[in-house]
Amino acid sequence: MRKKKFFQNSTDLDENLINLTPLIDVVFVVLISFILIAPLLEVDHINLAASSTKSDKNIEKTNIVLKVKEDNSILINDRLVTLIELKDILKEKKRLYPNQIPQLYHDKKATFGSYQSIKNLVDIAGFEKLDVVLQPD
Repeated sequence: MRKKKFFQNSTDLDENLINLTPLIDVVFVVLISFILIAPLLEVDHINLAASSTKSDKNIEKTNIVLKVKEDNSILINDRLVTLIELKDILKEKKRLYPNQIPQLYHDKKATFGSYQSIKNLVDIAGFEKLDVVLQPD
């Protein structure tokens, strides 16, 4: 009668085990990458105003009124302009009215890209704030 082996060879054990060290190394590298990159990402936070019928009383008068129509056409103080013209006009408005905050009336059917372009131009012109005016439904 043969005796049962209680202990196997070390080579038999090694063949049955899966080495997780490379997988753990990769997971740690990815985690460290996210930790290092996360503070460098810029995220815009926009606080949406609640629409109400009394919202017109909260709007201050300004000399810089931007409107984006449904077809993405841009008006500044009711004058139709292109993005290239808007950049120069905003710089001039910043020089004339340094403490004013531009107001943007953006049609809900206009694209988000037009909003982003205008926001970037307002920032380039030197304005620190942009009021996005929401009209009640």
